[in-house]
Amino acid sequence: MSEVLAERDGRVGRLRLNRPRQLHALNTAMCEAMLATLAAWRDDPEVEAVLIDHAPSPDGDPKSSRGFCAGGDIRMLADSGAADGVAARAFFHTEYRLDHRLFTYAKPTIAFMDGVTMGGGVGLSLPCRFRVATENTRFAMPETGIGLFPDVGGGWYLSRLPGRMGRYLALTGHRLDGAECLALGLATHYVPSQALAALKDRLAADPQGAETLLDAAATAPSRAAILDHADAIARLFAADALEEVFAALEADRSDFARETLATLRTKSPQTMKISLKLLLDGATMATFEDEMRQEYAVASRVVQRHDFLEGVRAVIVDKDNAPRWDPATPEGVSDHLIDQIFAPLPDAEAWAPS
Repeated sequence: MSEVLAERDGRVGRLRLNRPRQLHALNTAMCEAMLATLAAWRDDPEVEAVLIDHAPSPDGDPKSSRGFCAGGDIRMLADSGAADGVAARAFFHTEYRLDHRLFTYAKPTIAFMDGVTMGGGVGLSLPCRFRVATENTRFAMPETGIGLFPDVGGGWYLSRLPGRMGRYLALTGHRLDGAECLALGLATHYVPSQALAALKDRLAADPQGAETLLDAAATAPSRAAILDHADAIARLFAADALEEVFAALEADRSDFARETLATLRTKSPQTMKISLKLLLDGATMATFEDEMRQEYAVASRVVQRHDFLEGVRAVIVDKDNAPRWDPATPEGVSDHLIDQIFAPLPDAEAWAPS
């Protein structure tokens, strides 16, 4: 069974993730297949736009169809990180090339974020010109909970969200629904899932009218709950130093602050600090290519560090949800360590878009 379905549909090309039992989590072969297809369609005059979604489960199992893309192949990354890291670095290099190609693609791209959209799924959807959320959308960058960081362009996208929302999402891994994605600009349109099939047919027939068709299909969702906490997030996450974020949360007596602090205490201090620096740098990064180059350098090191291997053990392998982070506190993570992790790679090892 092909894990990526690439097909022509009218005047559009369709890329459909087809790994339902894994919630369409990406592996290196899937990224390579999409890169090759996008290269072929780039110069094909009969492909006027590209639609990206997930294929339905062949057996109709609703559980296996609830994800657009749940991320990357975490078990493979951890196994590689525990060894020489070669396969993990190859995956990141290929995945980031795919993300960059979508970011720079000349033809309209439309991602349907219908279901779980996390990690690698964020990397596939956010570069697209149009991003469609539904009532099924569950969007998150939860990497700090397994000793990783919000990569696939997270430093670029999250740093550009209103207020300090990006810092809050990066550190906590908080899940957003479709209405919240629309309110924050992560999605461009909100369309009920039952209307998607007809919408895709109309897009295939008239890709040049994509924006008009999407606007006509879109509906107004319910209020975005995250906005109720926007002022608190702006105040509590105002600092770019993790210790100061913790101090602000500890000094605040609100339920929101208490619950958020409890969440942060379960995350990797090391990768929370990495995330804050990533967003600080990303806000002024000159190009998306520069962002990907820096993220690759960081990922190539983090994937072999203790916290990632321990996070995968605790959350995915043993499932005891009791990771033993090292260092265990924000104060234990030195600026020198963060600088080492962010150091540019030698030219021969650095990421490049092709």
